[in-house]
Amino acid sequence: MTPMLRNPAMALAIALALPAGAAPMTDWPRVTSAIGKDAALEKRVLDIVGKMTLAQKVGQMTQPEIKSATPDDVKRYYLGSVLNGGGSWPNGNKHARAAEWLALAQRYHEASLATDMAVKVPVIWGTDAVHGHNNVFGATLFPHNIGLGAARNPKLLEEIGAATAKATRASGIAWVFGPTLAVVRDDRWGRTYESYSENPEVVKSYAGAYVRGMQGMLKDDANTIATAKHFIGDGGTESGKDRGVNKSSKAQMINIHGAGYYPALQAGAQTVMASFNSWNDVAAGTNYGKMHGSRAMLTDVLKTKMGFDGFVVTDWNGHGEVPGCSNDSCAAAINAGNDMVMVPDDWKAFIANTIKQVESGAIPMARIDDAVSRIIRVKLRAGLFDKSPAQNAYAGKDDAMQPRELARRAVRESLVLIKNDKPVLPIARGKKILLVGKTADDLSNQSGGWSITWQGTANTNADFPNADTILAGIRAAAGSENVSFSVDAKDVDVSTFDVVVAVIGERPYAEGDGDIGPSGTLRHSGRYPEDLAVLQAVAGKDTPVVTVFVSGRPLYVNDLLNLSDVFVAAWLPGTEGKGVSDLLVARSERYDFTGKLPFSWPKSACQTDLNVGDKGYAPLFAWGYGLKSSTRSKVGKLDAAFPAGGCGISTTFPVFSQADRASFPMAIRSSSQQLVLGADLNASFSLPGVTVQTSQVNTQQDAKLITWTGPATVETRGTRAMMLPAAASTNAALRFDTIVSGAPAGKVSMSMGGGTLDTTALFKRLAGKGKQTVKIPLSCFQAKGTDLAKVHAPFSISSDASFAAAFTGIEIAGGAATEQDAVRCEELR
Repeated sequence: MTPMLRNPAMALAIALALPAGAAPMTDWPRVTSAIGKDAALEKRVLDIVGKMTLAQKVGQMTQPEIKSATPDDVKRYYLGSVLNGGGSWPNGNKHARAAEWLALAQRYHEASLATDMAVKVPVIWGTDAVHGHNNVFGATLFPHNIGLGAARNPKLLEEIGAATAKATRASGIAWVFGPTLAVVRDDRWGRTYESYSENPEVVKSYAGAYVRGMQGMLKDDANTIATAKHFIGDGGTESGKDRGVNKSSKAQMINIHGAGYYPALQAGAQTVMASFNSWNDVAAGTNYGKMHGSRAMLTDVLKTKMGFDGFVVTDWNGHGEVPGCSNDSCAAAINAGNDMVMVPDDWKAFIANTIKQVESGAIPMARIDDAVSRIIRVKLRAGLFDKSPAQNAYAGKDDAMQPRELARRAVRESLVLIKNDKPVLPIARGKKILLVGKTADDLSNQSGGWSITWQGTANTNADFPNADTILAGIRAAAGSENVSFSVDAKDVDVSTFDVVVAVIGERPYAEGDGDIGPSGTLRHSGRYPEDLAVLQAVAGKDTPVVTVFVSGRPLYVNDLLNLSDVFVAAWLPGTEGKGVSDLLVARSERYDFTGKLPFSWPKSACQTDLNVGDKGYAPLFAWGYGLKSSTRSKVGKLDAAFPAGGCGISTTFPVFSQADRASFPMAIRSSSQQLVLGADLNASFSLPGVTVQTSQVNTQQDAKLITWTGPATVETRGTRAMMLPAAASTNAALRFDTIVSGAPAGKVSMSMGGGTLDTTALFKRLAGKGKQTVKIPLSCFQAKGTDLAKVHAPFSISSDASFAAAFTGIEIAGGAATEQDAVRCEELR
């Protein structure tokens, strides 16, 4: 069941992406790009930059979001780039087709050529096309990277890169923020599915192939500019925390986390995106800090040692996380080596502040000239001066965004058969199939995050018009008359069917929302109990059960494996559900499983340090494991135990945050009306007297801005009472981050169970002071009648008049009540 690597030297070689017997690199290598310097082009760069004013140069270095920058802004401020964030579309139209995207791209382009610059420089539009052109209605979505990593097929990656490039060109966009080259070492990270593998060898083998397919030599209409991201170490943060700290040694950073960058840059990748994470080389005593502010990494390593001559772009407001910086001002990030700065909303102030910083000498003019020269160089190499978006051969063509057969093949190659104790695949045509599970007929679950919207939430099947669910695929393959579907299998006589196919798994998430906290377990059923329930409803009834598990990472699913005769890891297959049915149902053209695990599969709920080559490596299924349909496994009965209190000692209990918005979902109440907030981060929710919108307190879209105009309540309420771990209930406080933008005009109160506190004075004190962390001792609520064993709504806030505040990171924190800045109960009368 678990093939082990018994040769330690071989294990180390695999872990460091080295051939057996080879020594690990001790320093960053020099990389020779396939796109070399051209003397004539360099002369042209020098000429263009030499004729630019400071305002024009800083404009070229600035990249706002399309929601906040119009074509007229591009003209007025000489903007060098725009981007669309996840869930942002032309004219706010979620269902915009290629022609509407193209029309906006053309308007931006024409505006950039209507400036008063001596030499007109075309704007470039960048987008996160991370599994196909995933922001666009009707576009084909490929399996996410984790599934492609299971395919072990660099040629397939090259084809997908080319197809994605063609799709983006159809919408008028010439720059893709991909490929992601993270080597994920802790599957609790919510971006695990954006990684090809825990093994750097896989990432290394894919990086160059994808760039070659997407970018080529930038000579063809089907080429787009590629981005190697996120530099560097994003997949190795402690506890898998998004934007956290990577504590790798220099050797690990070079040989593991750097593995994909060398072939990507060698293939000619023209841009590199800086990473949100920090790097602290604890072993060497060197703290590089935030990558966005690290001159040592962005300039000394990437540009000088490795020889990268394209440009570095920041991630979404990443510069604002550098110590001493804000979203609208960060000389340190530019001096570190960032050439283009992604400033989605605060770009006007950023431009003004940056100009002042250059004039004062805080940013050397030589650094500005270098940054702009790099940007102009890439634009010239990409031919942006020669053609408008509308002049591209694929411009406006919807069919150029639909490489469905390629995506279907990619799905087939990505599936991994990990249990086959009672072989029943492929299912013969004519067999009676019962299909169950929440994901069988749900394209949103099937596609995951970064699908139409940023988190992949708030989508319906209608948002994917050129797609097949797994249910549709099985019906087409087996015959509709032979397939019955029930989401939860209630009131179904399983014995009347020949086989049950359960399609279950995770719901969509992206960065932040997808993180599993340090004390959380890998147990899938703890987050999605409905999947366990549906398997319990169909298992043990003498009808074989085939489980198709759709997820963005390997998880602890021993209870689900015990209820399944056959278990398939399908990852996040995207829009082509027929790629799944190709391997489940017999057809004239026979396909078999070829996928191999790109990540090691855990055998216990807290087995978070689990990577091939690790000391004491003991997974349930090892990296590289995968069966054929004709191979019988002997997985048998597995231990399904898990620690009820989580992994380790938990001093915090999440209520409502990016890591957990499901346990206590937020709702608004006004008079007798109640409205539960949906998962769509772009939506606004209103009832009389109150409106709730997504905003930012700490990180992108992490908070809810609540605006009261009259009496109303906002609360987080679960279906079950909260059960605090002992460590989180000792000297505990209700802790949350807030920005109070409008002081209370009336009374504001907060409740927990039976206890209510008057918090008017507290919020008046916090008004206008920016981000604040509030800690209200639970004892204050208890003194007013709260019984902590009976609290269904741990956070409830009411106002009877105008008041505005944003909230995030709501949790119960053990020990916080004794901290010096905790609120005194006397203030809450």
